[in-house]
Amino acid sequence: MANHRSDRLSEDIQRELAALLREMKDPRLHNGIISIVRCDMAHDLSYCKVYISSMNGLDTAKQAVKALTNAGGYIRRELGTRLKLRYAPTLAFEASDSIEYSANISRILNDIERRQKEEKVTDREEELYEDNNTE
Repeated sequence: MANHRSDRLSEDIQRELAALLREMKDPRLHNGIISIVRCDMAHDLSYCKVYISSMNGLDTAKQAVKALTNAGGYIRRELGTRLKLRYAPTLAFEASDSIEYSANISRILNDIERRQKEEKVTDREEELYEDNNTE
C-alpha cells in the first residue's frame, strides 16, 4: 500500500515543483527550458530525489540544481502547504542530461530519415534515366 502512496505523492510533487519553477524568480532557473524529469520517493515518504534536466545542456541543469538547493527550505514549505502534508519530504536535486540526450537522438533519427528520402529520390532518378536511355 505504501508503494502506491509513494508513487502518487511522487507525481504530485513533480507537478507542484513544475508550478513552483515557473513562479520562482531566480535567474538561474530561467536560462533555458528546465524540466523535472523524475521524482524518486523513499518508501517512508521522508526523502525525495528530484532529477532536473535542461535543453541547454548539463551545465544549465547544474546551475538550476544549485538554485533549487539554495531555495530548498522554501520549496519544501510550499510543497507541504500545497499538498497538505504533515511532513514534507527532504528534497535532493540532481542534474540529468536526459532532455539533451533525447533531443540528440531525435536529430539523429531525422538525419537518417532525410538521407533515406534523398536515396529514394536518387534511385528514382537513376531508374528514369535508364528507362529513357533504353528506348
